[in-house]
Amino acid sequence: MSKAETTFKKILKKNWEAVIAILPITIITIILGLSLKATSALQIGTLLVGVVFLIIGMALYNIGTDTAIAPAGSHIGGKVSESGKLWLVILVCFIVGIIVTVAEPDLSVLASQVASINKYVLIFVVGFGVGLFMLVAVLRIALKWSLNIVLIISYGLVFIMAMVVHLVVGEQFIPLSFDSGGVTTGPMTVPFILTLCVGVSAVAGGSKSNESSFGMVGICSIGPILAVLVLGLIYRSDVTASTVEPLVVNNFGDVIMVYLKTLPTYLKDVAIALAPILVFFLIFDAISLKLPKRAFGRILIGFLYTYIGLTLFLTGANVGFLQAGYQLGGALAHVNKWIIVPIGIAIGACIVLAEPAVHVLNKQVEQITGGVINRKAMLIVLSVSIASAVGLAMIRIASGISIWWFILPGYVISLALSFFVPKTFTAIAFDSGGVASGPMTATFLIPFSMGACTMIGGNIFTDAFGCVAMVAMTPLVALQVLGLVFKIKSSKTYQVASSEFANMLASEGEIIELM
Repeated sequence: MSKAETTFKKILKKNWEAVIAILPITIITIILGLSLKATSALQIGTLLVGVVFLIIGMALYNIGTDTAIAPAGSHIGGKVSESGKLWLVILVCFIVGIIVTVAEPDLSVLASQVASINKYVLIFVVGFGVGLFMLVAVLRIALKWSLNIVLIISYGLVFIMAMVVHLVVGEQFIPLSFDSGGVTTGPMTVPFILTLCVGVSAVAGGSKSNESSFGMVGICSIGPILAVLVLGLIYRSDVTASTVEPLVVNNFGDVIMVYLKTLPTYLKDVAIALAPILVFFLIFDAISLKLPKRAFGRILIGFLYTYIGLTLFLTGANVGFLQAGYQLGGALAHVNKWIIVPIGIAIGACIVLAEPAVHVLNKQVEQITGGVINRKAMLIVLSVSIASAVGLAMIRIASGISIWWFILPGYVISLALSFFVPKTFTAIAFDSGGVASGPMTATFLIPFSMGACTMIGGNIFTDAFGCVAMVAMTPLVALQVLGLVFKIKSSKTYQVASSEFANMLASEGEIIELM
């Protein structure tokens, strides 16, 4: 099979994965839009063009991640581990944490929804938070700190800071800060961080255990929460959300023109986002890596795939899905504000079933537990947890209940569980928030929540924002409960095996006596 045929088959496979990811939400949106008479034929056409952009964009983006982002992280992590210098590991992780987060598509979508804070300021602040807590993650491995202790101290600081911000500024920054923690651990950040983990674990901790490998992403997601809370003290004035202006299209030609006019904006934004990663890789290669020409060229081509894919993805998301989500949320809330709760639950279940990264996580857990916790059980648990998360987020919008009543008990329960479940499960659970809150969450649920909140007359910052935070929080509890089930099952299996072994010895003893 030629290289061209291999690449073509890979593109087809990635396109099919993207179709599976996007199709359920597309079908729900079209059916509900037509049923409520909230969507015209041209608006459906706009959505479908966006779907095409998203499918092609996600496919190219995933190929780019596989051929450029993950290998680059692996090469850099491997080279850093060879040096055996902890200070170099810390420095590289800090820089990588910032520059990779800046390129995160989910973060770009969230930052675009905040009108009163410069988009690039918010993105950089969040990136700085990720970089800072990558240092914490490395030091945890190097100094062999317990993961649950690090999480308790870190989230303790988060909630203390959140209370200070609430008293000084108000509640509007609280949901945004927790949303920022959810969107940073996405398809750009996670592969790069995970490929660094093995090398970092080897040099810093001298171990490649599951506990060292897992948990790093979960710790990194804490940094953005603290960083945005600090930003809230700087921006003391009321923050405002970006308005979603309805597209005015008279024919299908207008639909195409809207996409063509929007495309240059994202070509520029994505170039600015990816440039730091590419420059860092080029400098690191020139100084230290010195990759062979073929491997170096493959990574550069991967960066090109990433650039084109990310541009198409953001264009389709912001023109097609953002509009559709906003209009659908508003139309449902206009009928009855409580109807958004069951619809939100259905959307949450569809989103988690469609996320490719969820299936990767399921496979990892099945391997770790030796099949005691299988993929089907994982999928059911995650489906229930994310559906519940979106349902709770919709209850917040419909009722105006403060986010404090959800996130504080949720994190207290998840942190308390960390003392009773296997440590690997705690690490996987805190990593899973980023897996669950993928691209579809940012591009559809946030505008859906904003549309419903606007129609009801609520406060977008205190009521609509926080949806991603809920999606990132519920798996922490759900997967640790699954860890308890695994622990109980393992204990029973051990007891049964011990009992059978004891009976066997007793039987052998009786046979010897008879002889």
